[in-house]
Amino acid sequence: MSHRYVKANGIDLAYDEFGQPGQPVILLIMGLGTQMIAWPEPFCLDLASRGYRVIRFDNRDIGLSQKMEGAAVPSPLKLVAFSRLKLPLNVPYRLQDMAEDAIGLLDALDVPAAHIVGASMGGMIAQLIAGHHPYRVLSLTSIMSTSGCRSLPGADRKVSMHMVRRPSNPDTEALLEYSLRTWRLIGSPAYPATEEALREKILSSYERSYYPAGYRRHMAAIMASGDRVQLLKKIIAPTLVIHGTDDPLVPAAGGVDTARHVPGAKLELIEGMGHDLPQPLLPHFADLISTHAASALRQAS
Repeated sequence: MSHRYVKANGIDLAYDEFGQPGQPVILLIMGLGTQMIAWPEPFCLDLASRGYRVIRFDNRDIGLSQKMEGAAVPSPLKLVAFSRLKLPLNVPYRLQDMAEDAIGLLDALDVPAAHIVGASMGGMIAQLIAGHHPYRVLSLTSIMSTSGCRSLPGADRKVSMHMVRRPSNPDTEALLEYSLRTWRLIGSPAYPATEEALREKILSSYERSYYPAGYRRHMAAIMASGDRVQLLKKIIAPTLVIHGTDDPLVPAAGGVDTARHVPGAKLELIEGMGHDLPQPLLPHFADLISTHAASALRQAS
């Protein structure tokens, strides 16, 4: 699928879309250091076949969108230390800036309001959009994300140590081995991907764009942005929270807490799901999202 560019919030964002222009829009927002192709094309086509115009895009600093060249690249270990000591973090941008990018994308495409779907960091961004731009959001779906409350359990220690040791300038084989280990650590135990499928996913992402500085600045944006508990309480959009019971990166407690604070939110816990979008569950995700979006439209009419 060929991508296009728009100027959004002063930044060039790469995006593509599926479905017909006149249909209700579903905007897909991906997570930490992850390109829009992590929303698989068959999944996007499935949603489009249900009567939606589906838009996915690369967040700033990743994929084919504009890179924040020259901006500081915070040290992960320094970020962790400052965060634990509750010291202020000086970062190039925060999650709210990325939320404004998404609003700018909708503006550029003349979309007055959309169903907002975010995964992981994308769920955090989606929550901020729903909280700060309530009338641009037809419905909110937050997947494997969190409220950011500091009292919640953090990532499994083994996962945390692995994530902060991401190689900065590896060769292809080193990156492949690191990424394979990442997916083995965080993937869904009930839906393990084959070695071949993981390698294809990793290499297609690497060949499309490799930019580790963006990953680190995304991590800094998350750590500097604080919790969203008070904002979640103000969200008026119909909200669906989806989370795996076996998520070692963002434990299920994060999804439970998100749903607890958003008025009227529905919580869908999926047994055996980790921190990924396993291929066997894609039709189920499409069912959940499209049913939720249709219900929101009925409520609004």
